[in-house]
Amino acid sequence: MTLRALEPDDLEFLFALENDPDLWAVSDVLPAPISRHALREYLRHSAASLAEAGQMRLIISSEEDKPVGTLDLYDYSALHQRAGVGITVLKNERRRGYAQKALLQLLPYAREALRLHQLYCTISEDNLASISLFAKIGFQKVGVRRDWLRAATPGRWINTVEMQLLLSE
Repeated sequence: MTLRALEPDDLEFLFALENDPDLWAVSDVLPAPISRHALREYLRHSAASLAEAGQMRLIISSEEDKPVGTLDLYDYSALHQRAGVGITVLKNERRRGYAQKALLQLLPYAREALRLHQLYCTISEDNLASISLFAKIGFQKVGVRRDWLRAATPGRWINTVEMQLLLSE
């Protein structure tokens, strides 16, 4: 398993991933399909640095160099040396260790190359697998945001768990 930069060849993989309605619930944008044209433009500008764009997306590739997920750094703050981290793995590729291996590869890169002091994540309270994954890596629960995500059922809301990892410890 490797983490790598985005490539133009990732267009169809990203198209499938971004248009998966099951993933829209954890996004901060209104649920809507995204076009190949918009993704081509995104890929064209994806070479911008974390400092320039405030975010970075890496592809999680299998041993066969097949894209199986993404690891995102977002909400980057140079001043406070922190970034949010999110992971998405294709439904049919989950429970194979890709997310854990990706996080373990990210940590030294975040600490040494990006010189981050901390990483944090926001996870739906009912996503016990993700909460367990981040806890295994060393993230600690630091709070709960009540009614933070709108549920698929009208009038229902979901709490999120906030987790944090100090990289300098």
